Amino acid sequence: MQAKETLFADLVQGRAQQFQVPLYQRTYSWTEKQLRQLWTDILEQAELLESGEKASTHFLGSVVLAPSPQNEATFPRWLVVDGQQRLTTLSLALAAIRDHIADGEPDEAERIDEEYLINKRKNGNDRFRLLPTQADRAQFAAYVRGPLSEQAAGGAVAAAYGFFRRKLVEAADPAAPQDVLRIEEAITSRLTLVAVTAERADNVHRIFESLNNTGLKLSQADLLRNYLFMRLPTRGEHIYETYWLPLQDSLSNDELEQLMWLQLVLDGDDRVRRQDLYAAQQQRFERGEVSEAEIEAYIKELYRRGALFRRLLHPEKEANKAVRAHLHQLDTWQAQVTYPALLLLLDRRERGELDSTDTARAMSYVESFLVRRMMCRVPTNNLNRIFQAVPGQLPLDMPVADGLHQLLSAENRFWPDDDELREKVRTAPFYKFGRGHQRKMVLQRLEESYEHPEPVDFATAQLTIEHIMPQSPGGEWLRMLSEDVVDGESAEDLHSRLQHTLGNLTLTAVNAELSNHPFERKQGLLQGSHLEMNRRIATTERWGADEIRARADELADRAIALWPAPLRGVGRAERSRDWNLAHQVLAALPHGTWTSYGDVAAFIGSGAQAVGNHLANTPGVANAYRVLTSEGKVSDGFRWTPQDAGGDVRSRLSDDGVRFTANGAADPAQRLSADELALLVGGAEDDQADGEEEAARRIAESQGEQTHADPFYLQLVAENSPERQFFRQLAADNSRETVEAVRELFARWEELGGWINTVGHDSTGAFLMLGEAGAPGSGASPMSLTPGCGQGGSVYVAFLGLAGHESFTDHALRAELLRRLNELEGVDLQERKPGRGPDPSFRLSVLEKDRNRELLVETLTWFRDRWESRDRN
Repeated sequence: MQAKETLFADLVQGRAQQFQVPLYQRTYSWTEKQLRQLWTDILEQAELLESGEKASTHFLGSVVLAPSPQNEATFPRWLVVDGQQRLTTLSLALAAIRDHIADGEPDEAERIDEEYLINKRKNGNDRFRLLPTQADRAQFAAYVRGPLSEQAAGGAVAAAYGFFRRKLVEAADPAAPQDVLRIEEAITSRLTLVAVTAERADNVHRIFESLNNTGLKLSQADLLRNYLFMRLPTRGEHIYETYWLPLQDSLSNDELEQLMWLQLVLDGDDRVRRQDLYAAQQQRFERGEVSEAEIEAYIKELYRRGALFRRLLHPEKEANKAVRAHLHQLDTWQAQVTYPALLLLLDRRERGELDSTDTARAMSYVESFLVRRMMCRVPTNNLNRIFQAVPGQLPLDMPVADGLHQLLSAENRFWPDDDELREKVRTAPFYKFGRGHQRKMVLQRLEESYEHPEPVDFATAQLTIEHIMPQSPGGEWLRMLSEDVVDGESAEDLHSRLQHTLGNLTLTAVNAELSNHPFERKQGLLQGSHLEMNRRIATTERWGADEIRARADELADRAIALWPAPLRGVGRAERSRDWNLAHQVLAALPHGTWTSYGDVAAFIGSGAQAVGNHLANTPGVANAYRVLTSEGKVSDGFRWTPQDAGGDVRSRLSDDGVRFTANGAADPAQRLSADELALLVGGAEDDQADGEEEAARRIAESQGEQTHADPFYLQLVAENSPERQFFRQLAADNSRETVEAVRELFARWEELGGWINTVGHDSTGAFLMLGEAGAPGSGASPMSLTPGCGQGGSVYVAFLGLAGHESFTDHALRAELLRRLNELEGVDLQERKPGRGPDPSFRLSVLEKDRNRELLVETLTWFRDRWESRDRN
């Protein structure tokens, strides 16, 4: 690369040439703020020229250029890697000067045109010395060809040209005239640039990335678009015009970014966060040599799914009535969290894997899942995880709609059944949970279930939620309630328990008129309502506890009919593709071998306990009985499923050639480790696996450990994300048992609704977080884990940090947290005073003991419950 200081005139003047703004660049985006500052600098230089002073020039910035793939010896073409905003602005300013003087000084106007704006003897796009990105090209070309009314076209290009035309008129004011040609000279010969020119062999993509990948200038969608079109040197123009521009025009930048993220999720990445979109997709492309055809296929698929995504944003675009109704209801719920599942359903329908009837049925399960959880007061903080995992966890052996029903019914998804829903409708303060528009939608859907022949138009009706028995009851209300009290309960207590329950709520447009009036006054107003539910309330003689409960039972029946129930007896939700792989490798166990729960877990990327639960509850898994504890013993929790042949496990193992030692354990020499399991299904035979094996070997050898090539370790060294850095360091500085314990702890924490924030680079650690992932300041962290630096890792309790969180400002609660943690064997934490040292900590190796892990999970459950109670206290 070469760098030199230059002037705009020296850069663009001379023989015919062209500066091309690549398709991967964002569109022209300077606003009046930047234009005003530039204009001030230009006028300052023009005044210095007028006075004859030899002051220094004004430095405008840098321009990074690289040879274009379309470069010719007789017609040089340059890619503008950086600096397109400056070059476009200066070109528009010169076009405005040319048009300003065209009538009075046509020769000067022609000179400006030919020296700075056009290649006189070229045609088509080659005629322009600067060729903006395709989205700006037509408008920029129109202004370069000749004067165009500012009103004739909108956009940033038109706004910049119009700005300079106005300023030139101001400069020509007779009261303070300024020489327009002096302004031109200031632009072309008084504004300096540093031109950085890359050679053909230089990696232009890396140059651009180093200049722009700061997270400040460009959005994730911008960065990914840039990356894609950098990788399309020959097909970029066609793909940009055919697929990208229509997609970009139909979605906002935020929506486009969301679509790109959803594409990653649908393609199997169930952990990527939106803020990591660019790095994650880039990493997927760069695992091998990606071709232009693969990039093109990705953009085509994004374009196709974009049409489906727009139906989520605008349900009226959906043709099928039933599907449209569900999309509209989920849009009203503001259920963006369900987009991975909804887009998956529309995608599968388009592929012919289900019809519109089954699509609508599957969407009814999604709606029911949200509504029942809200009505039963299930916390929402893990919904992102649940729906992001749908594409990877959807069962592969059943129809899509049935698979989604089963997946959402899993015991760790907390979809309330009919009994729980009925109980919560009767007793839970519905009015105090969820969001206002969600509560209103539930009541609206219940009203619609009456199927009144002349239904209310909810889109135009100004309805609000009304408490039939008012929140501030007068004497008549309390006297009526006193007739219903039992067991010494007061009327006030009964009112407090029932006032916010669903049985006491309705929709009305006359909330102010109803107010706190006695029931007899409200009856008349409700009788004239257009809502069937209100007419039914009006026919009731009184409105006390029995009537509220009876109405609650009626509404519960309707809710159960409206929102389907979960399936019963469904186990935990896991990634089906991982379990299929586990089944394959167990079926391939050679005669005379056994393996452990931890080995299988490391092989598929799960936890040992999850493996045990899965095998205990999944019938027909070949050789499931040959999975033992790490000591070679049959697990206390092992049981045959009804479909299995059964019998004495040790006898079955002996029949399979497994030997036993004097203490009754399976022979460790016959145990297959995770890396040996991988070899059974050909998982480590290619060059990449060889390289990863060598990396794992180096880590092990650096710690003085026996060399091995466990695929779990291989996975850790294969990628460079903060999560991988954390586990790589964890594997290097801790025992295998500690690593497995940490993986299990993370899995259990996520089941509790938490998430893991892993940091890497200069310092590596993982924080157990509650709250919305990626929302600064919205959550709390009870502890963090560090992998260690050759000494083994530690768990740090965020004792002092918790003092600033609403739920733990009480010192007694923080002390209770330490007391619970001190119940773990080998843990003795002491409270630290502010400024008296770091947070209390204990060694990660403590977690190797099963009892310690269970105690820690119980403590974390207590912590979560305290934190979530902040909204109810």
